[in-house]
Amino acid sequence: MSGVLYIVATPIGNLDDIGLRALDTLKSVDLIAAEDTRHSARLLKHFGIRKELVSLHEHNERARIEKVIEKLMAGTDIALISDAGTPLISDPGYVLVKAVHEAGLTVTPIPGPSSIIAALSGAGVPTDQFSFYGFLSHKNKERIDKLQAIKKQNGTLVLLESSHRILRLLEQLAEVFPDRYIVVAKELTKVYEKFLRGRAEELLAMFAQDASLARGEFVVLIDNPSSKNAKQSSADDIELLRLLMTEMPLKKAVQLASKISGKKKNALYQLALELD
Repeated sequence: MSGVLYIVATPIGNLDDIGLRALDTLKSVDLIAAEDTRHSARLLKHFGIRKELVSLHEHNERARIEKVIEKLMAGTDIALISDAGTPLISDPGYVLVKAVHEAGLTVTPIPGPSSIIAALSGAGVPTDQFSFYGFLSHKNKERIDKLQAIKKQNGTLVLLESSHRILRLLEQLAEVFPDRYIVVAKELTKVYEKFLRGRAEELLAMFAQDASLARGEFVVLIDNPSSKNAKQSSADDIELLRLLMTEMPLKKAVQLASKISGKKKNALYQLALELD
């Protein structure tokens, strides 16, 4: 009987987030294929799991396929894990999983932690339609070109970014998405977890005031509604302003509307002047 390739999600920060099924699977398999064996060895040691480890990362994945399939055919159960979160999501594994399926063997996902889903669930942005783009190119022109291209995609746009380039990304977002509401989810599930919200320029001001904010790992979410949704948003702003302006002066109404909606005061002020 052939073995099974298990795709096992592991914690993205807080080790208590590991699932019971993930633990049972890691304890029961014969072999664990890990993106970084040294990193994963610490995780396994924490949970008292002693298993044979083999490296499988973006540089050796294709070379490992034949050996993995041979072991599966021989009845070896194998777990695939990445450094953190769900394998294949901005991590290695796609080439292997595709090959295992094509070989007629069984692939079983063990779902669990994902920085993308964690960010979406806690950011307070629309989640009915979202697109994930992972890490953008480190080359400025390629990053700008990609941002310009995805600007046409409606819904919440999800990016990953490192501490080395988060400020540069926010500067580029200020250029390409100047009026869009953005959430930067920092160090999810870890001690210094934060959700930073606002327009790109406002976020840059936050980072300028506190240099420590640039340290860590980030999920960046851009609320990029369709023109239909944008019109609805404008109608909602008008209704809110009209209601507030019946109870208080224009400037105070704009200030309160900005706090309630998260919209820029200048844009709301111009809208209020048209209504006055």
